[in-house]
Amino acid sequence: MFNKGQLAGLMKQAQAMQDNLKKAQDELALMEVEGESGAGLVKVLMTAKHDVKRVTIDPSLLADDKDMLEDLVAAAFNAAVRKAEELTAEKMNKLMPAGLPGGMKLPF
Repeated sequence: MFNKGQLAGLMKQAQAMQDNLKKAQDELALMEVEGESGAGLVKVLMTAKHDVKRVTIDPSLLADDKDMLEDLVAAAFNAAVRKAEELTAEKMNKLMPAGLPGGMKLPF
């Protein structure tokens, strides 16, 4: 079992990790990613926490088929979500100590 010193050290490490995770979450809320579709005709700008900041649609698409435009918006949104998830995973993996089980998902 643990003695008091080991337990105190473990608790201190857990608190430091929790503080680092909170800081990383705060940073991710400010980081932005952009997804695009239609060779850049539709762009979605969002934070890594999936808050959409802006949707940009090239004016040439406004006269086109509504269904096509909706598909391009969805594709740009999905591209931005994938980038946000990759950025989040990259940032969180840097915080994870070695020796934790692979594939462990954090609660966000």
